[in-house]
Amino acid sequence: MTIHTVTHGMFKLDGGAMFGVVPKPLWSKGHPTDDRNRCDWALRSILIEEGNRLMLVDCGMGDKQPEKFFSHYAPRTEDVDEQLSELGFHRNDITDVFLTHLHFDHCGGAIRRRAGQPEQFEPAFANATFWSTQRHWDWATNPNPREKASFLKENIHPIEDSGQLQFIQREEGSTDSRSPIPGFADLDVLFVDGHTESQMLPLIKQGEKKALFTADLLPSTTHIPSAWVMGYDTRPLLTVSEKERILTCAEREGWTLLLEHDAHHEAATVHRTEKGIRLERAGLRSDFDW
Repeated sequence: MTIHTVTHGMFKLDGGAMFGVVPKPLWSKGHPTDDRNRCDWALRSILIEEGNRLMLVDCGMGDKQPEKFFSHYAPRTEDVDEQLSELGFHRNDITDVFLTHLHFDHCGGAIRRRAGQPEQFEPAFANATFWSTQRHWDWATNPNPREKASFLKENIHPIEDSGQLQFIQREEGSTDSRSPIPGFADLDVLFVDGHTESQMLPLIKQGEKKALFTADLLPSTTHIPSAWVMGYDTRPLLTVSEKERILTCAEREGWTLLLEHDAHHEAATVHRTEKGIRLERAGLRSDFDW
């Protein structure tokens, strides 16, 4: 198994929303804000190569919404096709797209406007199976008022209409799924429900090593203290307990944490201190032998 980093660029989100009740003086040193109180955040995916399979985990926010929508987020995009080409791939080589959840900044790039027919939508990865889970799909297609603005119909329904959607099974009450995707024997899924219902985090294994793509459970290294949760989370106290459980495993087993939104760091490890689990070191993914 080989892991690559693919970046869709950067965007901005309100700092208060990203850090919830944590006072601004505590987080703003590492996350300076603009005149609208917005900080910079990455849109980062990983590309997992195993045998003849090629899986993209999350796919950024895409480019099909109107200018007014994007004006709130000030995206600075990077060319995914160019990055894939540098790795020796084409987007049509991607066999699987793993969607941690269906908020627009994680799944928007899964669907694009059809060339010559801009009112029509099509999968941006023509040969890929798109993986979600039934409980989250139902949550996203019948959204609650709080999350409705993050679940955009044009990002979600065309995936199902394409016939390329499949679901990873989650047993009632379970928090993980072992080797759930055919062809990816070294990939498990952890389910977390604090941010949104049934967010899926891929846990990748290479021998004794493990790496977890943290998505919105842990947007950045600054969010490592368990009480530092986003204002976007639908069940913040559940996020706290999920972070404590997962970071305890990460510390005990030496996991590498692969960060989707951290503007400065692709990966990190944690260690235990007298104040609890804290950042040990952070840097590029390649710094951690992944």
